[in-house]
Order: sequence, then C-alpha cells, then structure tokens
Amino acid sequence: MTTRILPAAGDADAARALSALLGQLPDAEPAAPLPDSGALLDTLARLAAGSVDELPEVVLVHERIGPVPALDLIREVALRFPAVGVVLLSSDTGPALFSAAMDSGARGLIGLPPSYEELAARVQAAAQWSAGVRRHLGRPADAPGGPGGRVVTVAGAKGGVGATLTAVQFALAAAAAGRRTVLVDMDLQAGDVGSYLDVQFRRSIADLAGIHDISPRVLQDAVYDDRTGLALLLAPAEGERGEEVDDRAARHVVTALRGRYELVVVDCGTQVTGANAAVVEMADTAVLVTTPDVVCVRAAKRMVRMWERLQVRKAEDTAMVVNRWSKHTEIEPSLIEKITKTRVAKTPVPAAFKELQPVVDAGRLQDLDNRSAVKQALWTVAGELGLLAAPADPAGAAGAQAALPGRDAAGGGRGSGAAVAVRGAGPVARLRRRGGDRGSLGPWPRRGREG
Repeated sequence: MTTRILPAAGDADAARALSALLGQLPDAEPAAPLPDSGALLDTLARLAAGSVDELPEVVLVHERIGPVPALDLIREVALRFPAVGVVLLSSDTGPALFSAAMDSGARGLIGLPPSYEELAARVQAAAQWSAGVRRHLGRPADAPGGPGGRVVTVAGAKGGVGATLTAVQFALAAAAAGRRTVLVDMDLQAGDVGSYLDVQFRRSIADLAGIHDISPRVLQDAVYDDRTGLALLLAPAEGERGEEVDDRAARHVVTALRGRYELVVVDCGTQVTGANAAVVEMADTAVLVTTPDVVCVRAAKRMVRMWERLQVRKAEDTAMVVNRWSKHTEIEPSLIEKITKTRVAKTPVPAAFKELQPVVDAGRLQDLDNRSAVKQALWTVAGELGLLAAPADPAGAAGAQAALPGRDAAGGGRGSGAAVAVRGAGPVARLRRRGGDRGSLGPWPRRGREG
C-alpha cells in the first residue's frame, strides 16, 4: 500500500532535508512541504471536503512550524481529521515533550536531525494506525461531511450595530432548520447573549480556558442547553475573567465544539482580541455587521484592514451584513462593498427597531414574531450564507428554505435564490507570503478519477 505523506516545516533547510529523506522511503508518496500551519490546515480541509479517503495517511509537523505552535497544530489536526496519523519532529525527545505530544494527539515523535531508520519506523506505524482507523471505524452514514462542523463568526464594525442580534438570529435559524447548533459568546468582557435569551448559567467559556483535554463530559458541563434548541456557551459574568481566554484557549474550545456540533456560531463583539482574532482566522465564514452611515462604514473598513494586517482574514473572504437599511439611506450596500472590498449580503436588514424593542427589553429575542421584517431578513441572510443546510445537501437546503419565516415550501419570498460568495469549508488561508496557489485540490490526484 502506498503511504501518502504531507510534511509541514517552517524552516526551508529543514524542509529540503526532510523531502530528500522522505524520497528514499519505499512505497511512499510524499507531497511538497507546506510552509506554515495555515497552509497545512487549508490543504487538509480541501482534501477532506472531497472525501476522507483523499486525506494523507501521515502528516509530519516540524517543531518550528508557525504561526500556530506545533503542539496546538497537532491537537487541531487530530481533532478535525482523526483518520490522519500525525508525527512530530523535534530536537527535544525527552519524556516531557513526548507526553505532551501524545496528549495533543500525535502518533509518534522523531528526533532532529531525523535518521532514515527512525523516520521509516514512525511513518510506517502512523500509516498502519491511520489505515486501521479508516477500515474498522469508518464513518457513520449520517455523520457531517468534511472536517467537522462549520464555524461562523459574527463581529460588529463598532458598538451598537447589531452583531449580537445577528448572531442570535443566525443560530436560531439554523436550529429551526434542524441543524445541531451551538452559540458561543466570545465578547468576553461585555457579552450579552445570555441577556438577549433570558439565560443565567454558572458556567462560561472561561471555565474551559485552563483545560487542555476538553472531553465531551467537560464540554457538556460548560454548555447550556436552551429550550429554543440551541446550545449556549456564554461569556463570563465577571468581565475581568475574559483575560483567562487567550488565543490558544479559544482555538482549543472552538475546535472541540466543531467536533460535536454541526454549526458553531460565535459572537465576537467589536473589539479585536487575541481570542476572537484566532476564532475569526479559523472560521469557515466570517461575518462583519455594519450600518449604512459614514462613521460605521469607516469603522468597518478599519476593522477589515486590521484583520488583513494581522493576517487574520482577507477582505474578500469576509461577508458583510448591512443592518438598519431603509429606502431613504444614501449609502447603498453596493457602495459599502466597493469601499470595504468585502462581499455584501444581497439582503439588507431593515431599520425596524419598533419590532425588536418589546422582545429586546424582555430578554426574549427567541419570541420575535415570524412576521417581523428584521427576522425574515436575517434568516434569509442565514440562508444566503449556507447556514441552514449541510453542504451538498439539496434536500436539506429545500427544507431549510421552507423553514424561513414568511416563506412557502417552494422557497419563494424576498431574497430567494440569493447567494453570497463566501469561503467554503476550512480555515482561511493566511496572506500569501510566498508564491504558489493554495487553492488547488491538494498535492495528490483524486483516486479513481484519473484520465
């Protein structure tokens, strides 16, 4: 059996040496080394979107990979792509690192510089383990396709534009369409998801920050199962505890959630912190909410440019939702799209606060009437973003369209057929610092589709 190997090494000299050594292995099909963690996750996600069988049997992670630390990267690969055997290459082969690597999900540890014998033995062991997992465990027929659940982040260009309202309605729409959905409040100092849904719970995301192995039982204790059908992971009641959730903890928590839920909707608030920036980077779809006024559009442009400078998200990979729009508004969505270089949803959300005020004041946003123009618009946008049905599921898509308030089974109504061109499954690729195209299907030809 041919073993497909995907190496990832941030150091160019190490990558060349590793490629030369891998080329000597019998029955091995090594791919070209990837330069960073973003390229690795992006490639694995694209391969998994086609079929799990197209994933490599072995992934080699060099200790100097970046920007995500090697152990964090191994943990994310192991959780999102459990049928892949991951091996760490490190100059430290002591028991402490070995234990940490195993806890992260690695299948082996190779010392640097690697010897042929050790490399061959570790690769063979990881490949045999991967083949056994795929053969004996398989995938249930009803398991979500691709690399786990989908992550959608919602951020506001500035305070008060309706980011939390949008995130809540997206999550409610997905739950009404039958998708297993969790809503995460990542506005760590001023989160209001609990207030909007009249929920008080003793646990929060801060309680998961210091846990390195988030088991299903631990996750269940921290998540609140609401009567609306949503699962909620709230922000801490004490704002100062938000500092406990750093970028590493945020990645770890969201990765654990996407392995358990079909859809993870994250309210990121309006402030850029290490935690929510990490989640925006790993999200499949990033939504930015703005209102059609000069100050807010400038804030939206400033936010998008900041994401680009921090290599968090590219403007063209960001979906913009225009809130509080009316026919008297001078700034049109098309102008906002041109200014920010983002992709604006085709359905703007109307300015109708009178519809919202009773349920907002009562903390019962889930009771918003189906005839509400705001609710209909937000649920339509959720459909445009593909949140109401699993990918490549026409039957599910039809059912999701019927679930929209104010729609009939034929899918009629405002915004029917609209689609926002947003990024597919997999974390957003970082800004290309080198040449090459990461948009290809991957380093291996699709099996059974040659010719």
